[in-house]
Amino acid sequence: MSTDITSVRINGDRLWKSLMELAQIGATPKGGVKRLALTDLDKQGRDLVTGWAKQAGMSVTIDKIGNVFMRRDGTNNSLPPIVSGSHIDTQPTGGKFDGNYGVLAALEVVRTLNDRKIKTEAPIEVAFWTNEEGSRFVPVMMGSGVFCGAFTLEHAFAAEDVDGKTVKDELERIGYLGTQTPGDHPIGAYFETHIEQGPVLEDADKVIGVVPAVMGLSWYDCVVTGMEAHAGPTPMHLRKDALQIATKIMQEVVNIGNRYPPYGRGTVGMVQVFPNSRNVIPGEVKFSIDLRNVNDELLNTMDQEILAFIDKTASDSGLKISIERVSYYPPCPFHPDCVDAVRSATAKLGYSTMDVVSGAGHDAIYTARLAPSGMIFVPCKDGISHNEIEDAKSEHLEAGCNVLLLAMLERAKIVA
Repeated sequence: MSTDITSVRINGDRLWKSLMELAQIGATPKGGVKRLALTDLDKQGRDLVTGWAKQAGMSVTIDKIGNVFMRRDGTNNSLPPIVSGSHIDTQPTGGKFDGNYGVLAALEVVRTLNDRKIKTEAPIEVAFWTNEEGSRFVPVMMGSGVFCGAFTLEHAFAAEDVDGKTVKDELERIGYLGTQTPGDHPIGAYFETHIEQGPVLEDADKVIGVVPAVMGLSWYDCVVTGMEAHAGPTPMHLRKDALQIATKIMQEVVNIGNRYPPYGRGTVGMVQVFPNSRNVIPGEVKFSIDLRNVNDELLNTMDQEILAFIDKTASDSGLKISIERVSYYPPCPFHPDCVDAVRSATAKLGYSTMDVVSGAGHDAIYTARLAPSGMIFVPCKDGISHNEIEDAKSEHLEAGCNVLLLAMLERAKIVA
């Protein structure tokens, strides 16, 4: 081999400048980005990134859900490409790095290979997926979900925003309704670099998070039905207070999360109290339950415990309690070969590191159903994401991109 890959480094300044330029499209007064999927601003972002890819000598393919694949040929183009990417759509009050970093880090890998005139046996591709955030259209992770067959193209096409505009019409309007059938695009392996979106790496003072898995989640809607009554004349022992019973369940959700460390999570994030009046005993409370863990056995145990607790609470209180599971994503372990490639690259580069299980969903969850996949995390300031003040250090972004470069080259193989 003519090139020692451990000596190859990306251009951190160029990566940063690209991130800042893309962040100007949809820039918000507080320093964030609002670039919702399939809007005019999304088109501008897509055009900018694909323009950069073409400048780097890459060809561009777009599938019918608007996923974009930018290709650098290998010496053996019959091999499936080694792919890296993420998304460039944002939350309404999004930051500069969520998703965008993964796409532009992959593009920087290609630019670095061009600079060093490094050839790979397998092609290398940069991908960005449509509507990952789910801010404008549901479901979340739409493009990668259609790609892997989690739901149909027709279902995605029919999704509407709050103004009644459909995904298909908006894809066509902005010029990104491609011709390739989603899923027909081969992938040899997939890597995704991302800010952590949590505080673990920063708290541990580590530069690289090796991601062995993404947590699974169970979402429930729970409704406790009691009886509204006047807060003054009604004695405590004669009340049917829906809120007091609901809070017992809410506390148990948190208790269950605490019972299964280190990856157990239990959250109640949405509560609706009826009639929500100062001097009326609540007659109905609707609330969400979010349970997460890293493997099916633990997540199923947590599910069973909350359901059993609700049954007992209903029996003890005499109140009607209904619960419905509204969403489920199984835990996603990443492929050992891809995890090892990230771990090996980090060791060769000498960065401080730790394993970090992702608590958030990413497109890599869906690519993992079709091809070996892995993720690389870097710290973000105070663990804040989905927020205009989201921030990351340029040296950390550079480090994550260097790890990505070596991991991709391990799979794509440098040609001597």
